[in-house]
Amino acid sequence: MPDSITLYHQTQMRIPPIPAATALLACSFAIAGCRSLPDSKPQSQWTVEESRGAVVFNKNCARCHHPTTTRPLNGPGLQALTKIQAMPSGAPPTDERLRFVILHGRNTMPATQLTGDQLSDLMAYLHTL
Repeated sequence: MPDSITLYHQTQMRIPPIPAATALLACSFAIAGCRSLPDSKPQSQWTVEESRGAVVFNKNCARCHHPTTTRPLNGPGLQALTKIQAMPSGAPPTDERLRFVILHGRNTMPATQLTGDQLSDLMAYLHTL
């Protein structure tokens, strides 16, 4: 016959079972976190437009976004932004959508005032990430 301490541990110290949906969600995050994203294009291979776009990015975007990692800063990290299937919002990262979000903002991201050339250069740079 088990003593009172054993009974207490068996009835009170049990770890509740994890619901299957929670376990599945945790596994999907673990798998998604393990997959590697394509490397960024080396700076030594950038075109003139991509280099100018990096300057635009550093002036307007770098305070909120890491360019070559997915780690968030004030906004999401942008590594492989144009190569993934969906942005953090869930929307596909089409050039049209990226331009719209850059120019008009979204949620806490403010609108960014850029000339047409600056926007084109920035888009070229984003494709290097």
